[in-house]
Amino acid sequence: MVEFKQIIGRGIDFPSLALQTGKPDADPFDLLCHLAFNAPLLTRRQRAERVRREENGFFAQFAPEAREILTELLEKYAADGELQFTLPDVLKLPPISQHGNVNEIIRKFGGSESLRFAVAELQKILYVA
Repeated sequence: MVEFKQIIGRGIDFPSLALQTGKPDADPFDLLCHLAFNAPLLTRRQRAERVRREENGFFAQFAPEAREILTELLEKYAADGELQFTLPDVLKLPPISQHGNVNEIIRKFGGSESLRFAVAELQKILYVA
């Protein structure tokens, strides 16, 4: 998967591009594909809703509170975009921060590696199909 931070580092300003094209809620990946290849354009909300609908197995592998945190991350993505997945910063933001401090949240996933894996998998399934 392309790292959007790398693309941003090359001078592409996605918020400005999204506003100029009249697609402020578009996912950056979809916006690029749409502009370059005329691919269908999905919003972040549409991607998040697809994950909620079709990826129950992913969420089921986590304890209830960890599942709730992942659902909140998905909502932050839908509202604010991909960069909201930056760990550990996103764990310090409401509503996720209401689950405890960073270390307490990490424990809910069984450790930092498990949390990183869960977030990386969530990002992957956002871009399937």
